[in-house]
Amino acid sequence: MSSMGLYEDRVKDFDWSISEQELEYGAGGMYNIAFYCTDRICQKGLGGKPAFIWEGFSGHVKQFTYDDIRVHSNAIAQFLQNQGLEPGDRVCLFMDRIPELYIGFVGVLKMGAIAQPLFSAFGEEALFTRLEDASTKAVITTRKHLGKVRRIRKDLPALATIIVVDAGEKSLEPGEVAFDMEGAARVEDFDIYKAGPETPSVLHYTSGTTGKPKGALHVHSSLIAQYLTAKWVLDMHPDDVYWCTADPGWVTGTSYGIIGPWANGVTQVVLDAGFSAQNWYSFAERMKVTVWYSAPTAIRLLMKEGMDPVQKHDLSTLRHLVSVGEPLNAEAVIWSEKAFGRPFHDSFWQTETGSIMISNYPGMRIKPGSMGKPFPGITATVVNPKTFEPVQTPGTVGLIAIKPGWPSMFRAYWNNEQIYNAKFKNGWYLSGDRASIDGDGYFWFVGRDDDVINTAGHLVGPFEIESALLEHPAVAESAAVGKPDPINMEVVKAFIALKPGYVADDDLTMDIMNFIRKKLSPLAMPQDIEFVPSLPKTRSGKIMRRVLRAQEWGEDIGDVSTLENE
Repeated sequence: MSSMGLYEDRVKDFDWSISEQELEYGAGGMYNIAFYCTDRICQKGLGGKPAFIWEGFSGHVKQFTYDDIRVHSNAIAQFLQNQGLEPGDRVCLFMDRIPELYIGFVGVLKMGAIAQPLFSAFGEEALFTRLEDASTKAVITTRKHLGKVRRIRKDLPALATIIVVDAGEKSLEPGEVAFDMEGAARVEDFDIYKAGPETPSVLHYTSGTTGKPKGALHVHSSLIAQYLTAKWVLDMHPDDVYWCTADPGWVTGTSYGIIGPWANGVTQVVLDAGFSAQNWYSFAERMKVTVWYSAPTAIRLLMKEGMDPVQKHDLSTLRHLVSVGEPLNAEAVIWSEKAFGRPFHDSFWQTETGSIMISNYPGMRIKPGSMGKPFPGITATVVNPKTFEPVQTPGTVGLIAIKPGWPSMFRAYWNNEQIYNAKFKNGWYLSGDRASIDGDGYFWFVGRDDDVINTAGHLVGPFEIESALLEHPAVAESAAVGKPDPINMEVVKAFIALKPGYVADDDLTMDIMNFIRKKLSPLAMPQDIEFVPSLPKTRSGKIMRRVLRAQEWGEDIGDVSTLENE
């Protein structure tokens, strides 16, 4: 059977119970995600299999089997209980991508607390906002980040305990405790908290592309969707070596950097080192990575470095490449086929959806630049932004909308029922993203609802402009926003970061303009180009167009706590 046939057949006969049966979900009253990521894999006789291979920036490598993960997460869960933490308490994980972050996440869930992973690069203000909002009870951190937590602690009355995983000889203050995961006594047996399917599991703060960050609350039965989407979209096989480049401070780094791979019993690898094409390719080569899940921003940075670094490495083990976080430009799909002999498959989902909603399913014909089709069991469409009725004509732009009821849908915004309820209209969850659907049922991304440019009453999405600009050989990255115009209300302005070796001058501006004139409608043509060293991005790699737009309009740029270069 062809893979396309496989997709059509799976859509036709789909029921989420497929996932529940494979996981034996709920057997013996067990619904806790942590059990399915560790103990269950060991019970199947795979305790000795490598679960996690970690490499630090110095080249130091640590390897953990599934049994190691089980025992270490038991020790963490036991330690948290001993500190007086209780089920439902929010426990923040605030560390670089070290083993304690990944295994600690499982340990937090084992004892019934709600895991609150946050980017370690957050400054004090960003950290404070999220800890205060969640009334976080404990923070697990390292010496490197302890100072940030200490400086805000006096203003966080709920914060009872700070756990330092690498305290060593460092003197700790009252309310701070040391925990050495690898040095702790083995805890063979731990009574895993009997969560129900609707028991809260993870509190993820959105990356704040719009307004104040909001805490999206997920529950343990999200596993049903995370397990199966990892298996089917990321095409996980038992013998895979899987690499997800996302930080667990971002939902991709938990749904598919912890839960998805470990529930599927695969070996996953993590590189805790700065980005460079050389670093990444040599890591993929050394680890013999087969499945790679990354972000368009990273792919564009690899494109910027060209083919030379690719050709210096043996990447023949790569079998399946998937992208997430921002729409994947057609140029990146075509480039990856040249570079790796296979395309990147785009996938669309959000913090709020908890798992992949729309994707270029393995084996499905890829239309470069398209998001693909809905995952089996997901009812998705685009709706009219005023009536919230599904758009009938192919190619018409509307808001991406998903029928509620999939297992990994968020259940609340923490302390924010009003904004949560506003995400649902006319029986649909509204994503806040605009797209169109073509005659074959493929979705085509246009832009965030608040990124769309209104020029003379015509709505122009930034994505098509940025994709056209990326095809120019000098352009490494681009962002398109609306800037004020007395006649047209808004016109398009493009911000461009150049590849090495190109000089920003009037000749290049003219060359770029002439190049994209053939690709864009007159309305979508930038009226202004500004060359910049880099674009403002969140730590998860999303371009923050609203920062650029606010600068053009003289507006307050709002919450920028997730900016990577804040």
